[in-house]
Amino acid sequence: MDVNDSVKRSDGGFVSLVTQLSKLLHRRSTEELLGMRLKAYMALGYIRDHPGTTQQELENGLWMDANTVVLILNELEAAQFSVRRRDPQDRRRHIVELTPAGRRALDRADSARENLEDDLLAALSAEERKTLLKLVQRVLDAMVQPADIRA
Repeated sequence: MDVNDSVKRSDGGFVSLVTQLSKLLHRRSTEELLGMRLKAYMALGYIRDHPGTTQQELENGLWMDANTVVLILNELEAAQFSVRRRDPQDRRRHIVELTPAGRRALDRADSARENLEDDLLAALSAEERKTLLKLVQRVLDAMVQPADIRA
């Protein structure tokens, strides 16, 4: 039996395929697998990759609203994975920092995510994986540009 015959899908184009992939990814990215919820994992990764990030920068970088980010940061602080400190340059802002426990938890979650990606992308060669990542990154980069630049 051909792989395409095993699961019947409508021809909804790119949007439909990406949506289906996203749903599958969310189902597999369980708290048990990552050691935390997926959104918390994404936030911790952003904090690690952007030292000295502010709460506002985290909202913008993850495309999340302020309330969601506050809830995630409360969760991360309760788990002792991150801390918020007042910015000494602007007391109205909070700088979010990774704790040593957060770094260890993130390292474990990164390993689990890598294994999950290997499973999800098992049908692709190493070169195809690189190409897919480059293409998806290009699409994302184009989408986050202001509309006047895209036009």
